[in-house]
Amino acid sequence: MGRRKTEMKRIENAARRKVTFSKRRSSLLKKAYELSVLCDVEVGLIVFSSLGKLYEFSSSSIQSTVARYTERSRGDTSDSIMEQIQQRKMEADYLSSFSKTMEQLETSKKQLLGVELESCSFNELHGLEASASKEVPPCPSHQATKTHSNYNEVETELRIGFPDRGAMASSPSTKKG
Repeated sequence: MGRRKTEMKRIENAARRKVTFSKRRSSLLKKAYELSVLCDVEVGLIVFSSLGKLYEFSSSSIQSTVARYTERSRGDTSDSIMEQIQQRKMEADYLSSFSKTMEQLETSKKQLLGVELESCSFNELHGLEASASKEVPPCPSHQATKTHSNYNEVETELRIGFPDRGAMASSPSTKKG
């Protein structure tokens, strides 16, 4: 016979509620003890029953654990808020500088494409012309056509197999017969 799933709602029967509290409290205290021993951590557990009775477990002194908790929770709140403010400020500065850089790049792109050149000085226009001629190398095929304008034949050869090892078959124009 297996366990059935317990529905998470308040137990209406007072006697059953007290028995369940007693069993679950013991299990909870045992788990807190196991966690402190196995993981070498400081554990503090405080439970008040519905009648106001106190049950506690601490791997060290409960007072020192509670004092450490209150000190840490107060300090974390103010520190974390300041850290969040500084983080947001750094993000805003980064986004501001990023957007300025993007605007500058867009302007440069437009100027290189020849758009919105009215705001450029003569020296800037001269610089754009020089940078455009440096960035775009001349096409090798254009140079070949200028130097060999009378050469119209194309030499082809067909290789079958791996490079430098395969048999070579000639194209019909170079085959002697």
